[in-house]
Amino acid sequence: MEAFAVASSPESFELLNGELHGLFGQNWGNMTVLAAGEMLGRGAMAGDETLIVCIEAQDEQNLEPIDSFVREAKKAGFTVVLVAKDVSPTALHRLLQLGADDFAPYPLPDHALSNIFDRLRDKKAAPADSERRKSRSGVILPVYGAAGGVGASTFAVNLAWEMATATRKDDMRVALIDLDFQFGSVATLLDIPRREAVFDLLTEPETLAGDTLSQAMTSYKSVLAVLTSPPEVMPLDIVNPEYIERMLRILQSRYDFIVIDLPKALTDWSASVLTSAETYFSLLELDMRSAQNLMRYLRVLRGEDLPGEKIQYILNRAPGFADLNGKTRVGRFSESLGIEVNILLPDGGKAVTQAGDQGEPLANSAPKNPLRKEIKKIAGTLIDLTKEARAAVVD
Repeated sequence: MEAFAVASSPESFELLNGELHGLFGQNWGNMTVLAAGEMLGRGAMAGDETLIVCIEAQDEQNLEPIDSFVREAKKAGFTVVLVAKDVSPTALHRLLQLGADDFAPYPLPDHALSNIFDRLRDKKAAPADSERRKSRSGVILPVYGAAGGVGASTFAVNLAWEMATATRKDDMRVALIDLDFQFGSVATLLDIPRREAVFDLLTEPETLAGDTLSQAMTSYKSVLAVLTSPPEVMPLDIVNPEYIERMLRILQSRYDFIVIDLPKALTDWSASVLTSAETYFSLLELDMRSAQNLMRYLRVLRGEDLPGEKIQYILNRAPGFADLNGKTRVGRFSESLGIEVNILLPDGGKAVTQAGDQGEPLANSAPKNPLRKEIKKIAGTLIDLTKEARAAVVD
């Protein structure tokens, strides 16, 4: 479990269930204060769960059980967040004095818990950031689709999620950034809201800073930081290359991996993303649309003298192992374009569409899907290479 909601009367906080499901999926539970205290006493909690302690007016008649639970939970090193329903300031102050990390009123305002978890994570990471700021340099991993429908956004979302879950125990942080300001689909694929704060961040470029960027981002299941596209359709040139470069520098100072879902259209700042990238993924399909669009794209790269050697070409819905005719077509496709297809992704079938419709990563909705397995391998390779490179720098 990632979180437990604890209350004297859990049924009094039913509206909290939907919020917790959105943040933690199935990895949360609720129980009474007495049951939670018993679990805590016998060491049945792992120590890395978040405890959401819910209190209401009737609890003030006897706060001792909740006092005791909060006190013991903080001694054991748990994160404790209070959710208060019609509670006096005196009772709330008393529990905060015992070490509770933060609180929110009930019913919960929009994004209240996700914002709290973001602040707590940033606060926890702050000492490490200050010590490691010189050595921390996030790896930028843009994803570009050569044509609509080739699966670039699906790949970006699932790559970011696999990296985030694989590194959560390693003090490494992952961000997923949707730079398609017009029709970006990251929010849809993860079923998270598009926030007005993103609109403000783009329309008021002078406000871009570490704290405003953090406020505009959404925490997905308390594991992955996401900057969605804005709620309104905006022109892609609403920002300039200097703005994007500044955003990328901020992200690099705060995250170890930054996966970027790019728009199909080329912009003034496209070159800034490519230049800053460690590796640049370009998704294709074995069709004429991808071939013709990629030929135009490559001519732009050569004309602007941009680092095309960073690009890794990924063929989505690639022919299977036994499809010899398909393999021949892939060879001809690569030869005619003068590129090397680095990665072949299998066709994940209807499960991929269903996962997108449900707003879930493949790891949650179809963990045995062949596409999910391949993306997980890619994520693992990127993580291992980064760790090796950083270890070599330290040595």
